[in-house]
Amino acid sequence: MGIQSNIRKILMIFVWCITGAGALALLIAAINMKNSKTCKRYSIAINEKGRAVFIDQKMVANILTANGSEKIVGKELITFDLRKLEDRLKKNAWIKDAQLFFDNNQTLRINITERVPVARIFTTGGLSFYIDSSCAQLPLAGAVPLRLPVFTNFPREKIKLSGQDSLLSDQVRKLSTYINKDPFWMSDIEQVNITPDKKFQIVPLIGNHIVEFGDGEDYEKKFHRLFVFYKEVLSKTGFDRYSRIDVEYKGQVIGTKKGSNISRTDSLQAMKNILALIKSAREMQVDTVKQNIKPLEHNTVTEQTLTNYDMINSNEDSVKK
Repeated sequence: MGIQSNIRKILMIFVWCITGAGALALLIAAINMKNSKTCKRYSIAINEKGRAVFIDQKMVANILTANGSEKIVGKELITFDLRKLEDRLKKNAWIKDAQLFFDNNQTLRINITERVPVARIFTTGGLSFYIDSSCAQLPLAGAVPLRLPVFTNFPREKIKLSGQDSLLSDQVRKLSTYINKDPFWMSDIEQVNITPDKKFQIVPLIGNHIVEFGDGEDYEKKFHRLFVFYKEVLSKTGFDRYSRIDVEYKGQVIGTKKGSNISRTDSLQAMKNILALIKSAREMQVDTVKQNIKPLEHNTVTEQTLTNYDMINSNEDSVKK
């Protein structure tokens, strides 16, 4: 009984060895057959067959073939270094990602994702360029003219992704991305100036005033406070009433009136009127998110001389655009 069992085991092992050797031989033959095949064609897809803006198939083909000096069609598959070709493509400023592979029909598939600019930058040294959502610096030469947020007085000739200036680069990226996604701000903002202390000043198209924005922290809340001020105050008083509007400080908007011949009584009354407008805003529904405004925290009007300032105090969570 034991001898028969051992014989069966030996036979099974022998069968598995033969099967494994056959499979290995087939695999090697398949690999050799594949390696001996040549590239029949190539296919280029940009932005997953979406609309390409800054690059086209001819540009990609020229990069791959070194302007026609290197062939693709007819070249043996085993001789392709796909990683090297991907890296060659990615050296182009407008190519964000490149994926290359062969399909079962010996076609080289080339999938390209191009970079999309989110802002135009003007430096203090007079240079200008685009940046994308990852802060990659993009050239203007040959680029299609774009309607983008404009940032002026950038202190460096190149975008820094590390070190002290990386914070400013990241804030520019976040602000420009936010502005791009909001039709109101895209229509209203002419440019954003960067001050020597790396804060932002917004120059709007509507009205003759400057918005002191501060740094790029809490930018969504700052834009919302400014939006409420525009909607509830300037829409009633006129957009040329103030020379400066300050949203830098948490929970408030400060408007500096043009001229200083404003009485203390008028200033206090103006402040009360503005506070009343903000209080009424809690009952309104913001169209962009269809969400009711929450109640404001208690606000007090102090008996101080405001001269040429109107100030709005609001809880950060009381209004959401």
